[in-house]
Amino acid sequence: MATLKVEDFPDSLYERLQKQARQRNRSLSQEVIHILDEALGPEKTLSIMGLQGLGKELWEGIDAAEYIREERNSWEAGSVSLVPSPSRKPDPT
Repeated sequence: MATLKVEDFPDSLYERLQKQARQRNRSLSQEVIHILDEALGPEKTLSIMGLQGLGKELWEGIDAAEYIREERNSWEAGSVSLVPSPSRKPDPT
């Protein structure tokens, strides 16, 4: 676990923190952790579902199935090669 060192901590705040920790039967460290955890709220987890709909404006008015069909046809025709085929050797120049 990490260690947190706070410098120039106001004495009056430290005393209030100690008093509150005693009232709640916690150590000073436990009370600080509790207060920070409450203040920061729950940790947000990311989900792939958050990507749903991202970029949909780019596809507005485009039939995705037709677009894919055209792309596949262009690969078969050899007009576009994004991935080199094993039979092709790179041009040494």
